[in-house]
Amino acid sequence: MKRKLLIAGAAFFAALFLFSGFMLYREYADSKQSADAFESLAGLVLEESPIQSDDTADSPGDTTEETEPQITPAEKYGLLYEQNSDFVGWITIDGTNINYPVMQTPDNPNFYLKHNFEKEYSNHGVPYVQENCTLGASDNVIIYGHHMIDGSMFADLCKYESEDFYREHKTIRFDTLSEYGEYEIVTVFKTVAYSPEGFQYNRFVNAEDKAAFDEFLAGCNALRLYDTGVSTEYGEKLICLSTCEYSHTNGRLVVLAKKVGGNA
Repeated sequence: MKRKLLIAGAAFFAALFLFSGFMLYREYADSKQSADAFESLAGLVLEESPIQSDDTADSPGDTTEETEPQITPAEKYGLLYEQNSDFVGWITIDGTNINYPVMQTPDNPNFYLKHNFEKEYSNHGVPYVQENCTLGASDNVIIYGHHMIDGSMFADLCKYESEDFYREHKTIRFDTLSEYGEYEIVTVFKTVAYSPEGFQYNRFVNAEDKAAFDEFLAGCNALRLYDTGVSTEYGEKLICLSTCEYSHTNGRLVVLAKKVGGNA
């Protein structure tokens, strides 16, 4: 009897080991497939070629260039939009792995939480805009992305827990199909979701008035991890990047930034 129990126990642990190995392999394969897919998508983004200014074009050795790109955002990201009309923009943060397309499905909220760019099931998903936000019009555009254990998606937002990291990476680029956009980080904070104690930052999309804007900003600053010294005012356009963080159950780390530059 004892021998049978030992054999059964050994078989159980062997099966558990094999199952764990399979799950690890599947996670690795999914991560690699996701990374390869996003690399291919990045290859569809056309390069911007700055226009050389007229007054220096004939000067030998003078490489001064204008900052105006030769192509419009619609041209730069057109191939992505042709592949999937849910594509609404591209987000990049230097010094991080964040360099991804951004999607939106107003009639099917959170679709890209568990789907890839090709609309197939994926644990990685794709960063996406909250369904009730209107790009170019809403006062605050909320963008969600997973915190993946492989460091992909919005995992690197949690680097902003460090003020030193923030000091070296203060800006976010978020382009849409209609304009290029540069954003300066205003504040970084933590809260919890699905709890009455949590700050409902994602409910603020459009300010009814200055008082509503100031109330939202005060809520963000009350939870901030450090003082960036950057302020924002009623009427300025904001983006709010949100991802999971694991110091609390249903924890969220949020980076709030204001638009400071861009062109069509």
